[in-house]
Amino acid sequence: MGVVRRTLLAGLLPAPVEVVEAFADPSAFELFPEERALMERAGSAERRREFATVRMCAHTAMLRLGVPAAPVLPCEEGADWARNAPRWPRGVVGAMTHCQGYRAAAVARGGAVASVGIDAEPHASLPTGVQHAVTSPEERRALAGLARSHPEAAWDRVLFSAKESVFKAWFPLTGRWLGFEDCEIALDADRGTFAAALRVPGPVVAGVRIDGFAGRWRILGRPGQGTVGTAVAVRAPAV
Repeated sequence: MGVVRRTLLAGLLPAPVEVVEAFADPSAFELFPEERALMERAGSAERRREFATVRMCAHTAMLRLGVPAAPVLPCEEGADWARNAPRWPRGVVGAMTHCQGYRAAAVARGGAVASVGIDAEPHASLPTGVQHAVTSPEERRALAGLARSHPEAAWDRVLFSAKESVFKAWFPLTGRWLGFEDCEIALDADRGTFAAALRVPGPVVAGVRIDGFAGRWRILGRPGQGTVGTAVAVRAPAV
C-alpha cells in the first residue's frame, strides 16, 4: 500500500489504538476468501475498491497490534441498518471508514479500549436540507458562530462526521440505534476536539454508565477540496 506521509486520523486516537490509512487504492487486493466473495458482490468498481482497501487497512492494523489478521465481515444480523456493521475478531474492537480518496481502519484490544469510532467525509458543506435533519437548533446556532469566527471550515460537515463517529463507538456497546437528535455535539475550533452529550441513557461498560463521548477532529484541505476526519475512543474502565 506504500508509505502514507499525510495523516488525517492518525494521531487523533490514544496509543492503544492502531490506525492505518490510505489515500489511494492498491493495484492488487490481498483479501481473505470470505471478503473477496463479498467484494465481488459489492456493485461498482469504486465500491469494490473501497471495500477491499479499507479491509487491507484493518488487516494491517491488527498485525501492528500483534493480533493475527482475520476477515472483517458484516454482522448480517438484526435490523437493516445494523447488518453492515463490521464483526471483529474476539478480543478486538475497531471501526472503518471510507470516502472519496481516503480509507482507514482503527483497531484496539478490547481490554484497553471498549469501543472505537472513526469517520471521514468530503470537506464540503452538507447538501441543502441535510443540516436541519441532523442538527438541533442549539447546534445550528453554534455552527453559525463558528462560520463567522472560522470561515475556512465546513463546520456542518465536521459536526455530521462527529455524530457518525459517535454512532460507530455507541453501537458495539449497545446494539441499538442512536439518532442524530440523540446526541448534542459541541465543537472546539481551536483545540480540534469535540464533546458529545447523550440525550438518551448511555451504555454501561464494566458497571460504569457513559453519559457522553469525547473526540477529536482534523481537516485536510480547503472546503470543496479536502477531507474531514473525526475519531472517538471509549477507554475500558479500570476494574
